[in-house]
Amino acid sequence: MVLPAEPHAAARGSFASRAKALFKQAAQRLAVRLEREPIDSLDGLVRFTQTRAAFVSQKKLYGYLKTRMGTRYPSMFEDDVFVESINIAKRHVFAASLSDITVHVSSRVAASGTLQAHARALAIHCHEAGLGENREELGDDLVKQYRETFAARLEHTQWQNLAMGADCFTESPAALYRWAPIEDSLKRYDREIVENSIRFAWSEVIRDFRNRSVPDSIAANFLARTGRRVTG
Repeated sequence: MVLPAEPHAAARGSFASRAKALFKQAAQRLAVRLEREPIDSLDGLVRFTQTRAAFVSQKKLYGYLKTRMGTRYPSMFEDDVFVESINIAKRHVFAASLSDITVHVSSRVAASGTLQAHARALAIHCHEAGLGENREELGDDLVKQYRETFAARLEHTQWQNLAMGADCFTESPAALYRWAPIEDSLKRYDREIVENSIRFAWSEVIRDFRNRSVPDSIAANFLARTGRRVTG
């Protein structure tokens, strides 16, 4: 399971179980931050997209809820309706995040030169892997919905524009604002702050990918694995 442990899963257990779940969540976040090895293969690229989509989406969703609710935040996880609302939000924000980071990394790898005609194929591969890894959490119906939504996005994606710096991170800010289970009368004051917060989180991910990725090696591995040919 790529999606990190959920705080509410520990909220109903003993002190020991709460501590264990919180430790596991902290360890998962720390592991993501400490990764320093080069991203030079298709498998490495897939792992990067999955883990960063999960990390950013959950960090920003729970962070926003905690900020908005203040001291009431822990007790809200005793409310089954609220917990289910969070689960719904978590799935949608993760899917939007997976879509954004997949388009970004695919455009960067394609810009290396050897994958210009295969950017779409690379994006589909990474996106399918991310959905597949989280199928149990998402469910078949949502996987189908997210696959169709992503395919529609790719129909209008201008890869050359993205390679020159166009914004890839358009879905996740809107999803975080839309799906966060906060009353609309309160949330409407937060839109700019909420959307900018996740954009800032993505800026760190973009830097990390730029520093660690080896696009030519990823492209060569993708071509070898899929039997595609180099194109100019």
